[in-house]
Amino acid sequence: MPLFENHPALSDLVDPGPGVSADDPRILRAVAVRVAVAAARHVAGRRPEVFAAVGDSVPDGAAAGGAVATKSTPTDPVTVVDTETEDLIRDLLGQSRPDDTILGEEGGGDAGAAAGVRWIVDPIDGTVNFLYGVPAFAVSVAAQVDGVSVAGAVVDVAAAAVYSAARGHGAMLHEAGGEAHRLRCNTVSEVSMSLLATGFGYSRDRRSRQGELIAGVLPRVRDIRRIGSAALDLCMVASGRVDAHFEHGLSPWDWAAGSLIAAEAGAVLRLPSPDTMSAAGAVVVAAAPGIAKELDAMFTELGVLEPIPD
Repeated sequence: MPLFENHPALSDLVDPGPGVSADDPRILRAVAVRVAVAAARHVAGRRPEVFAAVGDSVPDGAAAGGAVATKSTPTDPVTVVDTETEDLIRDLLGQSRPDDTILGEEGGGDAGAAAGVRWIVDPIDGTVNFLYGVPAFAVSVAAQVDGVSVAGAVVDVAAAAVYSAARGHGAMLHEAGGEAHRLRCNTVSEVSMSLLATGFGYSRDRRSRQGELIAGVLPRVRDIRRIGSAALDLCMVASGRVDAHFEHGLSPWDWAAGSLIAAEAGAVLRLPSPDTMSAAGAVVVAAAPGIAKELDAMFTELGVLEPIPD
């Protein structure tokens, strides 16, 4: 059965019903879901065509016939599937929302153009995982109005799971078998019992500082997870699979959809401005409400909330 075609419950997101304005968050969520699912189908189908089978991945660009290039550092990859998928997303958004602007990880856009509806796109969040065949990478599509996320979808490609949210209308998870769940954060009330997710940058200096911060955080929490996709980390806060996520140096496409999904599930957020890019090193935090205040105090004490610029 083709990917995502066994998601009957998605129909309630794709068609919010009559009498809804074109810029209503529910309409924008419907667009985000349709586009993200189509992009996820492409990503899932292209990996075995471009790279070797899982367990026999080819992380070397030359060995992969030029299908892999690098961006900020030699360890920061971009694949032909990233660029193909963003092109597909831009085409689909252009067909349904021709008057909106787009900011994408690969194709760029004006980061300062926040007026009106702007789509924030990450064709593959977790490209290193995608490259190696680690099943933790996602397509992220969000709509922002005046710089605030109002709708978004994050598709966990390997799990064929669709996370989505519309501002003021809650967050949902549609699983591969068709089950639908309204998302809520965990009810954890002590930081010492919390499971945190985080991620690391690509530059040596930023990684060094992040390692120092982890050394301070780790003894004071239950444990830490590093999945390799900020979008999925934020969705895991929403679903209760982790209790909080923090990471320095994210760009808008990394958090625009996932942060809304977390917020609509009850998470307390700390976000940079919508025009802040990775180089600034600002921190993103999403925490279950029961630990948000204590976690913020601990992060302030340890210096976690300070930026780590490149």
